Amino acid sequence: MPKSTPQRIVILLLLVVGITALHYLTTIQKDYFHDIYRRLYYLPVVLGGLWFGFRGGLLTALAVSVIYAPHVLFQWGHHPSAELEQYLEIMLYNIIGCLTGLLAERQRVEIRRHQATAQRLEESYQHLKEQADQILEIAEQLRRADRLTVLGELSAGMAHEIRNPLGSIRGTAEILRDGVPQDDPKAEFAEILLKEVDRLNRVVQEFLDFARPGQADMFKRTEICALLHESVQLIGNQARKGRVDITLRCDTLPAFMGDAEKIKQALLNLLLNALQAMPDGGALRIEADSGEKELRVRISDSGCGIPAEAREKIFNPFYTTRAAGTGLGLAITHRIIQSHGGRLEVESSVGVGTTFTMLVPLAGNGGEGG
Repeated sequence: MPKSTPQRIVILLLLVVGITALHYLTTIQKDYFHDIYRRLYYLPVVLGGLWFGFRGGLLTALAVSVIYAPHVLFQWGHHPSAELEQYLEIMLYNIIGCLTGLLAERQRVEIRRHQATAQRLEESYQHLKEQADQILEIAEQLRRADRLTVLGELSAGMAHEIRNPLGSIRGTAEILRDGVPQDDPKAEFAEILLKEVDRLNRVVQEFLDFARPGQADMFKRTEICALLHESVQLIGNQARKGRVDITLRCDTLPAFMGDAEKIKQALLNLLLNALQAMPDGGALRIEADSGEKELRVRISDSGCGIPAEAREKIFNPFYTTRAAGTGLGLAITHRIIQSHGGRLEVESSVGVGTTFTMLVPLAGNGGEGG
């Protein structure tokens, strides 16, 4: 079926003109042909109503009537009974054209109404879906926050209880080491004991850091570039030993409200995590910039990448893929950034590398809150 209005008009004109030509070119003695031609007029009349509604049906019927009437008047005037029948047929053209047009218009109105209803339902469904997703996300955040709160309190209590005897153990180990000659085999065991005590102390400190991600009353105006330069300096020696090239790009950026020590700890965790992902060397790229409301820090490595199934778990406490890891480094980092009203995002491709993006509000954009 033709789609455009001009095409439809041309088809109607061709039908009306063609059928009329058949009438005028056929003698009235062949009345059976004229009966067929009169019925053919219904085709353009009905099409006019279907395609153009009431006006289209009426105008097509009127055009047929005006063109066909002279043929009835002048050629069938000597046959009164046939002439009356044909005038009644002309009347039917107009009735059929109007009725077809009205019905077509009513159908179009119903279709538009149903389409509008379907669109409203689709919009309502999308709105409800978005609200449901938001509710589920908020519920998950609340469950996570509740678990983290309980876990943080438990970790803090346990860390304090462990730290005291560790101090005693370290002191005793130092006394034993000092009382043993350096060439005595027992001195080596004393050193091992001290190293293990220090390792346990670091784990305990991670528990405490996880329990205390940052307090809003400790927030002050902080310059991210200074923290990045300090952090890069701290890992510089380790990066050189690991054959990792570091590129830092940080122009003058607006300040943000935060706990400088905690943010520095978060940056160090991300940088050390990147170094550990490149045991055979690689490139570490650090970029910082800002938008209207947020400060962005991107830390990209060329390491092994993180599988998709692990990316959803890396911020969970105690989740780790390294045998010697505690699974608290990224969890602590994530919690520190959240306590600053920010967020931590990760993009990774296995075999290509990983990019962590830290986003925190600029000063005056909600950065004061915890």
